Amino acid sequence: MSIFFDNLETRSADARSADIAKALPSQIARAQGIAGYADSLKDVDPADISTAADLAALPVLRKSEIGKSQAENAPLGGFVTRAVSGFAHIFQSPGPIYEPGGADHDWWRMGRFLHACGIGQGDIVQNCFGYHLTPAGMIFENGARAVGASVLPAGVGQTELQARAAYDVGSTAYAGTPDYLKVILDKADEMGLELAITKAAVGGGALFPSLRQDYADRGITCLQSYATADLGSIAYESPAMEGMIVDEGVLVEIVRPGTGDPVAPGEVGEVVVTTFNPDYPLIRFATGDLSAVMAGQSPCGRTNMRIKGWMGRADQTTKIKGMFVRPEQVAALVARHDEISKARVIAGRDGEMDTMTVQIEAEGGRPDAYAGSIADVLKLKGKIEVVAIGSLPNDGKVIDDQRVYD
Repeated sequence: MSIFFDNLETRSADARSADIAKALPSQIARAQGIAGYADSLKDVDPADISTAADLAALPVLRKSEIGKSQAENAPLGGFVTRAVSGFAHIFQSPGPIYEPGGADHDWWRMGRFLHACGIGQGDIVQNCFGYHLTPAGMIFENGARAVGASVLPAGVGQTELQARAAYDVGSTAYAGTPDYLKVILDKADEMGLELAITKAAVGGGALFPSLRQDYADRGITCLQSYATADLGSIAYESPAMEGMIVDEGVLVEIVRPGTGDPVAPGEVGEVVVTTFNPDYPLIRFATGDLSAVMAGQSPCGRTNMRIKGWMGRADQTTKIKGMFVRPEQVAALVARHDEISKARVIAGRDGEMDTMTVQIEAEGGRPDAYAGSIADVLKLKGKIEVVAIGSLPNDGKVIDDQRVYD
């Protein structure tokens, strides 16, 4: 089996940029032709958007906006280029929000990740992602087809039956959340069954180092992916296990939470994704997840950009003194003063009362110089601290809720 899924994974930077310069304007033009982008992209010349940096001029699309559009233009909100009946599946996420799914070859691009896991022809994948309403089961099944593997559509739960099926069928690979494989393995041990699983492709939860080591001790290589119901695969681990390699079918930006402004390389921010899927052309779709770009290239030979994986949630909206404080308000505060490079709101407690501290990175400046802006933008008063440039943590947080409730 080849190390790489296809030649796209090892393109030079120049070749990848040239391919993006062709594909991105076409995707922008495609999006302009559907109702969901009628307003946000109406004045955009697709020829002006040929690089990831050019995307920063376009508005960010949030899932809540898709939900609102679906209420008016059911069921998919005008964000697809096919008729609803033209999709193989329609899924439902909490909200409810509906997403389309295709059965075409590697429609969600999960095959690339499964190939990196060493899964291919001759493997039987025990797919323990859900199949009902939500798309994870179909996403991984579609990827398994792309690499020629067979699938046992196990779904979630019924652990004893899962262990028995894995033994009887001879499952060689697992797909599902990181922790559920251990539940199956422990049940199989209890039942005296020796399973043949040696590969695990996981997602949808945290893969702790101790759990990965537990699998390694059992002879199982476990790699993790980063995907969403809307976008499919965004990034994935390779055997090098150094960060997550961005999928070849998307462009990833890291932006300051509450804005669409790209952060400096290596700084933590919100993951914003543009997909080249012609059926569902999401442009600058905000995932709500935090991550950061990793410098350099993966030792495995794949040349695309890497990110550090999931680092928390960007939607840090917090209620302080009965008022909601949102990331976009913090961004608006920073925008009011040229000398401010970054700001952070800290929610705390003093006895039974909420407190608010606003830390501002700025060259010089007195705290009271910002009191009026803070009261105007955040609608609250609090302690103000001016700190040195670069002193706030690089964790993507603009609102840090430090309150502890016993």
